[in-house]
Amino acid sequence: MTQIDASLSGQFAIGGDLVVNRLGYGAMRITGPGVWGEPTDRPEALRVLKRLPEIGVNFIDTADSYGPYVSEDLIAEALHPYEGLIIATKGGLVRPGIPTGPWPMVGNPDYLRQCVQMSLRRLKVERIDLWQLHRIDPKVPQEDQFAVIREFLDKGYIRHAGLSQVTVAQIEAARKIFPVATVQNRYNLADRADEDVLDYCTANGIGFIPWYPLASGDLAKPGGIVDSLARAKGATPGQIALAWMLRRSPVMLPIPGTSSVAHLEENVAGAAVQLTDAEFAELDAAAPR
Repeated sequence: MTQIDASLSGQFAIGGDLVVNRLGYGAMRITGPGVWGEPTDRPEALRVLKRLPEIGVNFIDTADSYGPYVSEDLIAEALHPYEGLIIATKGGLVRPGIPTGPWPMVGNPDYLRQCVQMSLRRLKVERIDLWQLHRIDPKVPQEDQFAVIREFLDKGYIRHAGLSQVTVAQIEAARKIFPVATVQNRYNLADRADEDVLDYCTANGIGFIPWYPLASGDLAKPGGIVDSLARAKGATPGQIALAWMLRRSPVMLPIPGTSSVAHLEENVAGAAVQLTDAEFAELDAAAPR
């Protein structure tokens, strides 16, 4: 049976007390095309979710905008009461139109309160393990958004709080108001624009959740370093990308997502791929910054 070996993927304590295996699962792709509506193959989506605890994935990340609402509903249907699982969700983006339309930011504190209350209801929990502000809304003073997150913590609606797609300055501003447990920014072998954010999180023990983690761009083209390493190790390019991610920082929490059990098991097997110091250094040097 394919299973994460925690000694290979490592573990991290979100907020100092929520221990997760560092290879998690992102639940965006269990919805329909365009992250909209019900999944095309609903039984398979439920099988993917039910397979997670069987193979050692105990950290699941979702958002109320996935579907919208569909991902949270499916997670509750498949996995509640979440024994041994840590469920993270996000709020602050809305889906007012068609699947290909924009995802507007709404940071109004009253709306964020509604987000948390509805996620509590959909996930069927009394407290959310980790709630993350999906984006800081530039139309609302960021201090007002941080203050309502502090309120969620104080009232016990959420156990820990995080931010998504933020700068170091924004993290530092938020930390003056509430403890930032995680940061979720785009980061992968092909996009290391937020290297400074990752370094800040590493130095301060803040979990870093990279979204779109499997991308490796030109490095995975035939003859590229990712392609060459994958062939040499009998691995896939995605597994090489995950192996590099897990090695890059002890606070890294990759959450590759999929709607297929077979692809899920392939991703999880990436935790067993070992890179030598020289291989890691070669990848690190080749990846654009």
